[in-house]
Amino acid sequence: MSASGRSGHDTPDRPAQRPGDADRKPPEDAAEPAEADRGQGGEQGRDGETKKTVWVALAANLVIAVAKLAGGLVAGSPALLSEAAHSVADSLNEVFLLASLKRSKRPADSEHPFGYGKERFFWSLIAAVGIFVTGGCFSFFQGIEAFGSQGGESTLGYVIGLVVLVVALLAEGTSLARAVLQTRTEARKHGRGLLAEVRGTEDPALRTVLAEDSAACLGVALAIAGMALHMATGESAYEAWASLLIGVLLVYIAYTLGRSAKDQLIGEAADPALQHGIRSYLDEQPEIDTVTAALTMRLSPDSVMLAARVDLVPGVDSESVEAALVRVKQGLREQWPTVDQIFLDVTDASAADRRRARRESLALEQAADEAV
Repeated sequence: MSASGRSGHDTPDRPAQRPGDADRKPPEDAAEPAEADRGQGGEQGRDGETKKTVWVALAANLVIAVAKLAGGLVAGSPALLSEAAHSVADSLNEVFLLASLKRSKRPADSEHPFGYGKERFFWSLIAAVGIFVTGGCFSFFQGIEAFGSQGGESTLGYVIGLVVLVVALLAEGTSLARAVLQTRTEARKHGRGLLAEVRGTEDPALRTVLAEDSAACLGVALAIAGMALHMATGESAYEAWASLLIGVLLVYIAYTLGRSAKDQLIGEAADPALQHGIRSYLDEQPEIDTVTAALTMRLSPDSVMLAARVDLVPGVDSESVEAALVRVKQGLREQWPTVDQIFLDVTDASAADRRRARRESLALEQAADEAV
């Protein structure tokens, strides 16, 4: 065996106490500052920015919901009432997201040894359900009902409705601009383009606000078009179709957000660039001959678990194995602070393992290049 008879040796972040562990405690303790630095630095800064973004979106949606509801009742406009339901759903979702930001920061305990980071993903799923039920379904109901209406609304009512929608568009645009600004800042930090950052953002709260505000701006535009055409032609069908289109838009947004949250709750891997970087780093270590597996799972936007199987080069004596693995773990934490749960298992790689490892490495490199 190339690992000097230590196959199956596992070194988790908090290994169980074994004879002689007390003598090796200083190297393990040396890895702790990296985790402390992570908790005090970029994680809190990004969460603070996300919280501000969510508060801006909540304030905008509360004001807009009241204005749309009042305007919709005065004008008797189904499209405007649909948009009011949309804003109410968004307001509730922002409350869910604020709760997730707080609850996900609870420290790990015996029942949740990896912490509560996945609270973010759960509440994002609830937000998606809220968009579907409160926004999408109500918009469909309003649209279908509008096809049978007689359309006796006054011109003054429609003018009021259009004014409300224009104001709502400005408010939603301000909230969207705030979310885009934060996303652009994150994109610069990660060295990615804005669209790549939007697709690959690891913060479900920011992703939800972006999706909601984008859908809100497009929905308001549809409502404006429907109301204007109804007022100009007297045909209520234009507003009915506007409501149905808003419903389709909200259902699509809910589906997209829900699918993403589902993947994260089930156990989504880290992005391909991070996986490729980790595998390349492990391959470069002098003690490691082959990385037979490097499995990752995102525990929160700022926490990644890594479970890797490695085959050591021939000639590594048993006394050097643990020191080498502790050094590798420390190096991983220093280079990628979010990778804070690391498990390394020494195994004996077969020829098939080596071929599979080469294929996986090439596939990750290609995926990482495509994601940039």
